[in-house]
Amino acid sequence: MPNKIEFAIFSPQVAIAWPALLDRAQACEKLGFHSIWLVDHMWARGMPDLDHHECLTTMAGLAAATERIRIGTLVICNSYRNPGLLAKSLTTIDHISNGRLEIGIGAGWMDEEYRAYGYEFPSMGKRLRQLEESLQIIKALFADKRANFKGKYYEVADAPLNPKSIQKPHPPIMIGGSGEKVMLRIVAQYADRWNCPAGYEDFGHKLNVLKNHCKAVGRDFNTLTISEQLLVCLGKDDAEVEQKWQMAKRFPFSATGIKGKPDQIVAQLRERVNRGVTMFTIFFSDFAPPPTLEMFAREVMPAFK
Repeated sequence: MPNKIEFAIFSPQVAIAWPALLDRAQACEKLGFHSIWLVDHMWARGMPDLDHHECLTTMAGLAAATERIRIGTLVICNSYRNPGLLAKSLTTIDHISNGRLEIGIGAGWMDEEYRAYGYEFPSMGKRLRQLEESLQIIKALFADKRANFKGKYYEVADAPLNPKSIQKPHPPIMIGGSGEKVMLRIVAQYADRWNCPAGYEDFGHKLNVLKNHCKAVGRDFNTLTISEQLLVCLGKDDAEVEQKWQMAKRFPFSATGIKGKPDQIVAQLRERVNRGVTMFTIFFSDFAPPPTLEMFAREVMPAFK
């Protein structure tokens, strides 16, 4: 088993008030979770009337009110922000957090959200090409005294980014997505971590495709870390597990989720670690109330120290 396995909380900010979200982040910090991950949406699909805080400002708020837990978004929608402005916002959050920012980014997908807020919703191919240009600009801004890039969709000219990020050469970049022809090639070329989205059909196949892309672009696959977006249904006994699972089955995440008492969860996590996963971005099926977070931290996480 790898030396260090990380556990993160995937915490979509839908229908959760700011004080409750802050309480969750601070509780996860005390319990030893690696990071907390928000979503970059204007609303949750199918639930437009529920409250939903914007992700970058929420990240900044959490950064100012915590000390150790790392803060990210699973994932930032590339389409919603100019890459220069995004890099500026991200380096600011890195400073507010004293170097605890995680950059999760993807190509975007929720078409009705684009249209409602006045964004063009390009084809998947165009969104992927735009994402790749953005990644080149963001990395150049973090690394160079003056960044220059002219692409088909974006450009920067003699652009400074000051202050530079606390984390060098830049905060870790995690890319979420599993498209085999283009997205996994972008992961191989630009990411520090790949997050495998829940609902995949064959993890081993996806991993082999990613390895082949790394080889094609001259990347050492071992320099890329692997995380998995994972639904976890945890209960203190069989009855509680099954009661929670009835609700969990409604989520699309359930297709690749796991369920059980703490010892059963440990065994299932070990299977995933053995196939290369070193970080789990966990969505708890009961929406992560304090007793569930505490049970996981007390009875599951120590098995991986």
